[in-house]
Amino acid sequence: MALTDDAIDKIKAMIVAGELAPGSRLPKEEILAGQLGLSRNSLREAVRALTAMRILITRQGDGTYVSSLEPHLLLESLSFAADVSQGATALQLLQVRRLLEPQATGLAAPLLKEQDLQELRNILDRSRTVTTVEEFVAHDIAFHLRIVEAVGNPVLSMLLQVLSTRTQRVRIVRGSRTRDALDNAHRDHEQILDALRSRDALLAASAATVHITAVEQWLATSLTDVPEEPLTC
Repeated sequence: MALTDDAIDKIKAMIVAGELAPGSRLPKEEILAGQLGLSRNSLREAVRALTAMRILITRQGDGTYVSSLEPHLLLESLSFAADVSQGATALQLLQVRRLLEPQATGLAAPLLKEQDLQELRNILDRSRTVTTVEEFVAHDIAFHLRIVEAVGNPVLSMLLQVLSTRTQRVRIVRGSRTRDALDNAHRDHEQILDALRSRDALLAASAATVHITAVEQWLATSLTDVPEEPLTC
């Protein structure tokens, strides 16, 4: 593994130094391996790892290229880590989300057009008619993402998606008393939308803070308390 790590570091160094620019094609395997002083096996392992990180992309029959290296593209590789996070790690992700999303919600308040607000209204209306947790979470994600997208920063949008993935949200709702969790979420969403409609950035940020903090507090409590009765799924 040490040899593979060394190979990864050498390729990254070439990218950072500008020797391999975004979108450029890597030299042929035997040439690059000789240039970096690596075995071809180590180079192949490094390319596989960097491809998984979205730093490199492989085009069938054409070769391997440096990706665009856009931050939001590279952040996608972190989604799996968020998906499998549980316990204290999931709580830490929620804490970071609480630091970022309320500010993004406040920034969105003056930027959302009337048609955007109507779209948010439609999402919330549909969320009240769902029959499964998975359907509710899909609408929940759409609601928050639509707000953040109004800010116009794809890095922020992707980072917030990574911090709270669909899998993680379903796990949290199922781990709580589902009916209560859904009722509370509906109430919080309505308060966020009301604040956005009033174009009140501070109120919108506050409503988003309350919403995320409630989930964070429940998760923190669940790490230390053992429920006296089974939780509804």
